[in-house]
Amino acid sequence: MGFDPTDVTETAGLAPLAPVEVAVFLGVARDHVIRELTALGDQLAGWKPTPDEWSANECVGHLIEADRRGFAGRIRRILAEDGVAEPGWDQEAVAAARRDWELPVAAIIDEFRAGRDEAIEMVVGLGPDALDRSAVHSLVGRVTVSDLLNEWVFHDRNHIRQLLANTQARAWPGMGNARRFTELER
Repeated sequence: MGFDPTDVTETAGLAPLAPVEVAVFLGVARDHVIRELTALGDQLAGWKPTPDEWSANECVGHLIEADRRGFAGRIRRILAEDGVAEPGWDQEAVAAARRDWELPVAAIIDEFRAGRDEAIEMVVGLGPDALDRSAVHSLVGRVTVSDLLNEWVFHDRNHIRQLLANTQARAWPGMGNARRFTELER
């Protein structure tokens, strides 16, 4: 029942998302993340479904850092210097150092909202001349601002799925025989 968005075959006539469209998607993601995290509350937002899986707070902490380092931050660096060399960043080490699983939901939400709102404002202000500016990333090669804007939308949804899976993992033990409905759908 799953669809892998990277398997898309019908792309004729699809242009990359424009900055104004990306800004709308970034806002929708912001609102969804905040609602889900608020619903989870402090105890569940810090809960890890398995020792190797991020908590909901860590998922959002990753979005905060990705906005800061990989998307808004990278776009700002490209606008300052077209063709800039861009290193990657150790996402697992950054997540571990943040220790988001220990933080209250309100602190995570405040940090996420502030950074995302600022990023949306930046995206809305991007003109057509900015979209082809680029960086050379150490792992993937040349990436344009347009590439990064579209990846940002994709990346958000990937981690929203992860956030939702955490909530599903919390509900699973209480489902009893209703688990069989899920097994029948596979």
